[in-house]
Amino acid sequence: MIDLYSWPTPNGHKAHIMLEETGLPYTVIPVDIGAGDQFDAGFLAINPNHRIPAIVDHDGPGGKDISVFESGAILIYLAEKSGKFLPGEAHPRMEALQWLMWQMGGVGPMFGQANHFRSYAPEPVPYAIERYTKEVRRLYGVMDKRLAQSPFLAGDYTIADIATYPWTLLFKRYEIEMDEFPNAKRWQEQIGARPAVQTGMEVLKDKRRQGPMSEEAWRNLFGDTQYQRR
Repeated sequence: MIDLYSWPTPNGHKAHIMLEETGLPYTVIPVDIGAGDQFDAGFLAINPNHRIPAIVDHDGPGGKDISVFESGAILIYLAEKSGKFLPGEAHPRMEALQWLMWQMGGVGPMFGQANHFRSYAPEPVPYAIERYTKEVRRLYGVMDKRLAQSPFLAGDYTIADIATYPWTLLFKRYEIEMDEFPNAKRWQEQIGARPAVQTGMEVLKDKRRQGPMSEEAWRNLFGDTQYQRR
């Protein structure tokens, strides 16, 4: 059994979708990042970087417990455990891993910064808004060009698609219309039609924030709380 420590965010949804796609048994343990659960000692023992998601596999290598944090590492671990969504042969495997790293190093951080400065910064910073929004648009363009050549990011459906898909659903926050990127739109709709993806996106649905972010949540996510030594 796998314990999944998560919350309904794009990075959390990566793990939710992957576990549903692989069919591996798991139990969800909510980590309310707005309330500061990520700073609890028990969670820090699993992920010292106090970010979700994280997993503990009680049937890891050699039958021993193993904990894994960082969403990309979790996807690789689950792919290797299940033998699914990450090719074994060198060339297609590297194709999948490089697009996974593209998501981890580009899509996630840049989309996240754009969303922060557009939606959560205490005061407008026009330079930051313009810089990160332009980078988001550029990344959609990279994806669209790639998907004009291939049905999925790495040829076949892999962990690269699973990692990228939840982030692309935020396009309206950046004043982007998916019709501008028809190949990415086709890919998005194709992945969104997969039953496991639909189920994965529903995990912790009842925990999604309704209404404006509270002051406590802002402090825990963006304020001094997360920078205190623990």
